[in-house]
Amino acid sequence: MNNNHKNPSTIFQHYLQQLKTIVHKIDIHQQGNPQILKHSLHPDMLPLLAQLRTGANFSLRCCCPLSGRERITFDNKDETFAGIQLQLDQTIQYLQSLPLTDAASTASLIEDQAGFTPLQLPAEEYVYHYALPNFFFHLNMAYAIARAAGVPLGKGDFDGYHQYPDGFSFVSQEDQ
Repeated sequence: MNNNHKNPSTIFQHYLQQLKTIVHKIDIHQQGNPQILKHSLHPDMLPLLAQLRTGANFSLRCCCPLSGRERITFDNKDETFAGIQLQLDQTIQYLQSLPLTDAASTASLIEDQAGFTPLQLPAEEYVYHYALPNFFFHLNMAYAIARAAGVPLGKGDFDGYHQYPDGFSFVSQEDQ
């Protein structure tokens, strides 16, 4: 049996690839206009660009210490779709270079910061109770901002598994 599902890096890589698809679809829908990258769901929430970058960075915040490496980020100053695609590409490539690590077999404590709260958690708890949920939170926020702006995304764009026919809606025509 393939144990890659126990390695958080493979989970992050899969969903970072999906995030690349989402960013590409946003770019096409916006016809290259990066203004949407400044949109947020609420004035006190991070805008789309920050949600995308934070999601990418959470994968590294998790996998670097699990692999015994210093945390790294591929943030860049390019606040365009190309800039975020570059960050996602570099993040995926770096994650692919890391040794496979099973969080359950890692005995170390991982230190991080949750907002203003310092954390020190066992590796398995850090991965499954903190890092992955936070990664998915930022991925969900990016998806929600794009959908709220009218970008035609579906569940398959998010997870890479679901497929629906073109024009499919969960809401009947009468309810719209």
